[in-house]
Amino acid sequence: MFETLMLICFGAAWPLSIYKSYTSKSIEGKSVAFLFVLLLGYIFGILHKFSNSYDNVIFLYMLNFIMVSIDTGLYFRNKKILEQNKRKLEM
Repeated sequence: MFETLMLICFGAAWPLSIYKSYTSKSIEGKSVAFLFVLLLGYIFGILHKFSNSYDNVIFLYMLNFIMVSIDTGLYFRNKKILEQNKRKLEM
């Protein structure tokens, strides 16, 4: 039960983060290293569920992994947008 609650709490923040990343087109305040560490942590959680204690909580790990993946993808999209804008200003 506590693992489920932890994953729900962690997952509750990601939709807002995704929305903010999508609309702001900024990477300010984002750490790609932090996002990769989170992804790795969710991979380990999923692997643990598959190998040791499979239950429905695995779907929360997968959902959180998907949301962090989306935010990571937006990080790279936003970084590309910022680099393009910087090049336009230099012209």
